[in-house]
Amino acid sequence: MEEREFTQEIKPPANTKGAAQWLKGNLFNTWYNALLTCLALVLLFFAFKGLLIWAFTEAKWGVIPANFRLFMVGSYPQEQIWRVWNAIYILSVLIGLSAGLWGGLVLRFAVVLSGVWFISALLPFELATRGWCLGAIAMIAVSFFLGRGRVGLRPWILGGWILSFPVIMVVLRGFGENGVLTSNWGGLLLTLILAVVGIVVSFPLGVFLALCRQSNLPAIRWVSTTYIETVRGVPLITILFMGNVLIPIFMPGLDINQVLRMMLGIIFFAAAYMAENVRGGLQGIPRGQHEAAQAVGLNYAQTTLFIVLPQALRSVIPAIVGQFIALFKDTSLVSIIGLIDLLGVAKSVIANPDWLGLQAEVYLFAAVIYFVFCYAMSYTSQDIETDLGVGKH
Repeated sequence: MEEREFTQEIKPPANTKGAAQWLKGNLFNTWYNALLTCLALVLLFFAFKGLLIWAFTEAKWGVIPANFRLFMVGSYPQEQIWRVWNAIYILSVLIGLSAGLWGGLVLRFAVVLSGVWFISALLPFELATRGWCLGAIAMIAVSFFLGRGRVGLRPWILGGWILSFPVIMVVLRGFGENGVLTSNWGGLLLTLILAVVGIVVSFPLGVFLALCRQSNLPAIRWVSTTYIETVRGVPLITILFMGNVLIPIFMPGLDINQVLRMMLGIIFFAAAYMAENVRGGLQGIPRGQHEAAQAVGLNYAQTTLFIVLPQALRSVIPAIVGQFIALFKDTSLVSIIGLIDLLGVAKSVIANPDWLGLQAEVYLFAAVIYFVFCYAMSYTSQDIETDLGVGKH
């Protein structure tokens, strides 16, 4: 019997450079790099010296904790705040189950979120608020251990994520006289709802429009092209004003509240840009992919769903996430229409006579919140690209 020799692949040694070695190799490896590094540090010191002195000695940050609940939920009734926490608990359970089953990025997100709740529980909030924060941590932890390694729960968890949005909307709104009108939604809560609805709904609609624009049927292609180019030719604020004013005029029999009208405007606007991003990915797929799929007996729908779309979406992940980030920031425009989102709350706070002259503190706090969420989406995008090998040959 012939002997077979097996060779073990030897991986390159891991990079074990410490902080000092990294600084020496990247910032001080030559005399001119060392000079430029020192010059940059001096410029950064003088650029941020005034800001740091103001932030730690002169800024009056008391305006933030005094209006913290207003920043988070706007004019949402205090006696109904349990609805918001129930919605948070639903998401905590799904995040914990997903972290236990998939790990990786979801697990890191669950750990960070638990840390945020833990820090919130240590802050000088009301005792009830601290209890709600600790309850969210417990929900994540228990769900993590329940979902750990249970592959059979995967379809149930995915179904739970799909159903979570309508369930959360019902929980936040309620029914009848005991419910909370959407006109009372505000602050970060409203910003997140508008952003999540816009992202979740505009993505499949944008994919559909991109496929229609690539269609061989002239009527479908022309309708899709007309819609995309028309929407992309006007600014978002125009569409929001049109949705706020024209929908009640053309649909007088339908009672569509202002929040829903803004959701529709954001969805239709974002879908047009999403369609162009996806179309760029579709055009990058070689014709041979279509021909190979047809050669093995796949029809048009199967070829598009299993062969073309996965490759197209993978190649345009940076553009898609960039669109999501822009959409999240563009939700601040609804404050011009009259909704009290995060930016609207900031405007109302600085208009209060008790907080006059504190524009810098209030707007800086709002900017930090926007930065945290936008950076989280950007970091998630980079992690997904790394896992999928985007940009690697």
